[in-house]
Amino acid sequence: MIGCLIIHGFTGGPYELEPLTVYLKEKTNWHIVVPTLPGHGKQLALDNVTHKNWIQTAEESLKHLKEKYDEIYVIGFSMGGMIAAYLAAKYKVDKLVLLATARKYLSLKQMGVDFGDVLKDSIQGNLNQNKLYLNYKRKLGAVPFKANIEFLRLVRFTRKYLKKIKSPVLIAQGQMDSMVPYKTAYYLDKEIPSSKKEVVFFERSRHLICLGEDRDTLNRMIYQFLTKKNEESVPLTDSPL
Repeated sequence: MIGCLIIHGFTGGPYELEPLTVYLKEKTNWHIVVPTLPGHGKQLALDNVTHKNWIQTAEESLKHLKEKYDEIYVIGFSMGGMIAAYLAAKYKVDKLVLLATARKYLSLKQMGVDFGDVLKDSIQGNLNQNKLYLNYKRKLGAVPFKANIEFLRLVRFTRKYLKKIKSPVLIAQGQMDSMVPYKTAYYLDKEIPSSKKEVVFFERSRHLICLGEDRDTLNRMIYQFLTKKNEESVPLTDSPL
């Protein structure tokens, strides 16, 4: 039997990965766990939590899976991707999927484009239809400065584990991501020594890649990667879909 751990991103929750989670549950009989990291979810409460709390929660979920299942897959999104990388390096996992992983963060160029879109919709009276604005409006004022520091600490702590990953890995990145620059995928490819890697870019996807326009293609690709036999080689590609 297979256990699959899915880890959401900073200031997010399991809802960020819901289309992928539902897809995998429909396609497989795997035991899938998507923990809510401390202080996260639809109601944020990040005042008194640390990066160690986030890592510990994910680590405990992985340990429970390893006690019951012979084969383990780990999927991480954004900050969750860095946690997933850490877990894959520290424990033996059979497959690793990194989605818009926050090895680098903040693409100023794409942020400028996104701000222009928000400004345009504001002028035209369509601001409440702008998905990007609505997503981040909810988080305004709910994320204390200390929580951002803890995020930076988590990235600093986990990034040194990238060079220890041996598991087959799929790296997926949206080219319109303003939070994680798309070139981050190249850094991950370079730093992770696994002999089986696949790097894929999605032209229409922003940071919330699992909720974006490419989500159906992304879901199929992840499923195919995870169900591919381990002995098969995984080709490295970096051409946009």
